[in-house]
Amino acid sequence: MESDPPFQETYKTLLRDHFMEEKHTERVILDQKFFVGDKNEVLPIIDLSRLSVGEYHDQEECKREIADAAKQWGFFQVVNHGISGEIFARMKCEQAKLFRQPFYEKANGKLLNLPTDCYRWGTPTATSPTQFAWSEAFHIPLTHVSGIKEFNSTLSSTIEEFAEVVSELAQRIAEILAESLGCSRSTSTFFSKSGLPAGSCYLRMNRYPPCPISSKVFGLMPHTDSDFLTILHQDQVGGLQLVKDGKWISVQPNPEALIINIGDLFQAWSNGTYKSIEHRVVSNREVERFSIAYFSCPSSDTVIQSCVQPSIYKTFSFREYRKQVQEDVKSTGTKIGLPRFLL
Repeated sequence: MESDPPFQETYKTLLRDHFMEEKHTERVILDQKFFVGDKNEVLPIIDLSRLSVGEYHDQEECKREIADAAKQWGFFQVVNHGISGEIFARMKCEQAKLFRQPFYEKANGKLLNLPTDCYRWGTPTATSPTQFAWSEAFHIPLTHVSGIKEFNSTLSSTIEEFAEVVSELAQRIAEILAESLGCSRSTSTFFSKSGLPAGSCYLRMNRYPPCPISSKVFGLMPHTDSDFLTILHQDQVGGLQLVKDGKWISVQPNPEALIINIGDLFQAWSNGTYKSIEHRVVSNREVERFSIAYFSCPSSDTVIQSCVQPSIYKTFSFREYRKQVQEDVKSTGTKIGLPRFLL
């Protein structure tokens, strides 16, 4: 398709040279088993309706389940979250139409009046297939959404509606998690004034095209998220996996659920109580996959300091954290993240 990025043409040297080297040195190359996740473990599913219609006991039990999942898994699913499925359907429709546009129009930044780096595909810094992402994405800061309106008013209004309801859910979950740590008073001020302002958050619309070498590369390589919270809506294709107890777990698609995961900043802020867990997306040889993620980020100057003392992490700003991540990716091909900031 003329809409697909030229993955094989652009990265053929990386793939060819790596696998020739693997064969020459008789090392084991990536095979399909490397990408298989355990399907017996089930990601926690939490019914949020208890927060609004349940008795006090039900509300507290729901909050405990959220905190326990954040501590033990770093990931959980929520159902009855109060967001209409119709919003997700419209978002998926607009997202699919956008990705169907010719590759060169997406890449030149003129399609939506966005900076060229808002459209991303592949992995320019990759030095091996394990660092490569067979995917394309639009990374859209919410401050840029208004600029889309004159080019695509339907997409712009849909993104605004989607972001509004999902950001409210993120705020709600963040406050519950903070309350569980006994830090609710400081946190309500922190998150409302600097922690989760809509203007510093962003959406990432993802498409994972069919991959002819799906046994060799990821759709999205293993990583953690450099934010407070991520809220993900995915289609029914599957492919998301996360680490639990040292092994990869496959997250089975649930059309009624949103997936929430803890980011690096929340792990640091909670002094390691809540876990920012490594996750990845495996590629699919036959079908494309769509997802959309909302990332709750602070302003660049926001200082991240553990609310529980003594802290195991240095105090740092979000700007410092992003800069370190970018430097590590550039120099090593991979993100190091929070271990850089341990005391």
